[in-house]
Amino acid sequence: MDRVLSNKKAILFFLFPALVMFIAVIIIPIAMSTYYSLQEWSGFGKGTFIGLANYKGLISDPIFVKAAVNSLILAIASVFIQLPISLLLALVLAKGVKFEKSFVTIYFIPVIISTVVIGQLWMKIYNYDYGILNLLLRSIGLDSWAQEWLGDTKRALGATFIPIIWQYIGYHMLLMYAGIKSISTDVFEAAVIDGSSWWNTSLKITIPMLKPVLNVSVIFAVTGALKVFDLVYVLTGGGPAHASEVIGTYMVSTIFKGNQYGYGSAMAIFVILECFALSILVGFLFREKEGAKR
Repeated sequence: MDRVLSNKKAILFFLFPALVMFIAVIIIPIAMSTYYSLQEWSGFGKGTFIGLANYKGLISDPIFVKAAVNSLILAIASVFIQLPISLLLALVLAKGVKFEKSFVTIYFIPVIISTVVIGQLWMKIYNYDYGILNLLLRSIGLDSWAQEWLGDTKRALGATFIPIIWQYIGYHMLLMYAGIKSISTDVFEAAVIDGSSWWNTSLKITIPMLKPVLNVSVIFAVTGALKVFDLVYVLTGGGPAHASEVIGTYMVSTIFKGNQYGYGSAMAIFVILECFALSILVGFLFREKEGAKR
């Protein structure tokens, strides 16, 4: 093994294909987007270099500001609603319940279903006339609560975010479940011998030992929320009146409908920088907590 690791040519040989793909799929597109974000370009012909004007325009664009705030709201909801539910499910399943493996599979199914299918499913659930949500409310005498969930500017944002949070609960649950299963059973057996309850063991032993996995889940939840696009686009397209607009939907409409490729590229770079900065912040916060404990 040491001989292989000391052979730099062999290492380079095996890493080279992945390096080429990384450069071609990630580095070059980011570099091109950065270049276009400094231009006023319609996607046709030659662009005009305008420096940081596109980025200054983002700050004064009320729709973009609203989209950015909506994305942050989803990120906060993902961390404080989605992840706690995922953690609770992981703790209960890892405890050892009947049909444990079946439940893990069932909870993970929404993750592998096409986003378009999920969007169509929730559009049927939210439908004012025959949607199961309104039918349920009417059946229990709450007719006044039945709403046009995706067509109301006050409710569209929440109604759009619920399916997004629901879809990826199983994803984070599986990460945490695998993390719990990787903890030595000796730890839990010692806790039982000491008379610790399941809840106390979960709070004081399981969750602290799960922090590396929780760190990854928080980063995935935050960055996933900031770059969300597909499900919002299927459900509302960012409407009504930009009520459920996120950066992804606004960027696509700006580029492909408004032919403002330079301005849209500035949004793309903003999302990349935002994800990068918040990922570093989350990692720093987890390291700070670990350092404080020591």
